[in-house]
Amino acid sequence: MNEIEKTAYLDFFQEIKEMVYRSQYEALKAVNKELITLYWNIGKIIKEKQQAYGWGNSIVKTLSMDLQKEFPGSLGYSERNLWYMLRFYEHYHENEKLQPMVAEIGWTQNILVLEKCKDDLEREFYLRMSKKYGWTKNILIHQMESESFQRFLANQTNFDKSLSEKYKYQAKLAVKDSYSFDFLEFTEEYNERELEVGLLNNVRKFLLEMGNDFTFMGNQYKLTVDGDDFYIDLLLYHRRLKSLVAIELKAGEFKPEHTGKMQFYLSALDKTVKLEDENPSIGIIICKSKKRTIVEYALSNPVYPMGVAEYTINKPLPGKYRELLPSAEEIVKLLSVINQ
Repeated sequence: MNEIEKTAYLDFFQEIKEMVYRSQYEALKAVNKELITLYWNIGKIIKEKQQAYGWGNSIVKTLSMDLQKEFPGSLGYSERNLWYMLRFYEHYHENEKLQPMVAEIGWTQNILVLEKCKDDLEREFYLRMSKKYGWTKNILIHQMESESFQRFLANQTNFDKSLSEKYKYQAKLAVKDSYSFDFLEFTEEYNERELEVGLLNNVRKFLLEMGNDFTFMGNQYKLTVDGDDFYIDLLLYHRRLKSLVAIELKAGEFKPEHTGKMQFYLSALDKTVKLEDENPSIGIIICKSKKRTIVEYALSNPVYPMGVAEYTINKPLPGKYRELLPSAEEIVKLLSVINQ
């Protein structure tokens, strides 16, 4: 087989391989939809029979025992799972918007969304994102524990206008509105260099606060442009996004001019450091405080993707997002663009 034939065969093999993967994926989706439909119908008939005959809670236990005898080895008919089926049907059967979405993700993810979310707007977010990004059970748990829904609504970035549809939502999830650096021990007065050194001395805790997908590439990362040297406070890499992430630390309040400096860094990173198969670099300006309207105006004409966050040294107060969240109508509008 000559080189031309080898190349042709490799292309042919790649095409067949992709066909097989697509077929396997579609088969798995079909199995999942069938399972969700089965559990939905079991929940539905339990509800109907309870209403028709006045059966109490004991019927679920009896049904579970009989089903497990009839289908030995099956894990899906425990008493607990039958209760989930009933709740699953009760919660969604009148919700025309969410009802089609539940068949798009696994049963375990569905139970997490049903149990852990406070309302249907939050459920819609996790249903849409689980489908769009194929979140496994563990990833979904992590996203819930890190308050991804609240961060998605409250964080301030220009990603909607500066990043492609392909991964702007994942990028928004990667940037928090506020970071807790409560592992630092500072007096009232400290400068940006001391803040940087403090984070470096606690780099493991810092990366945990940033998120599981971040890796550390360096501090005071040097960029040489036309013979002059410039230094980025911290340079990270986001594995899922395949993007360089420049971090600028500000020990004071956010100023609009900070975005100009970050734009320069991102332009230089994209032209001199970013690899061909990587996505555009992202900037995060982390300040001690920020005024949201000033940040909004500063990010209104995006050139490069960036976000502005603030940090706290002490632990944030519970419910810190409440006053920042949009209204229910605005949330519905935001969610409507995911996964369309």
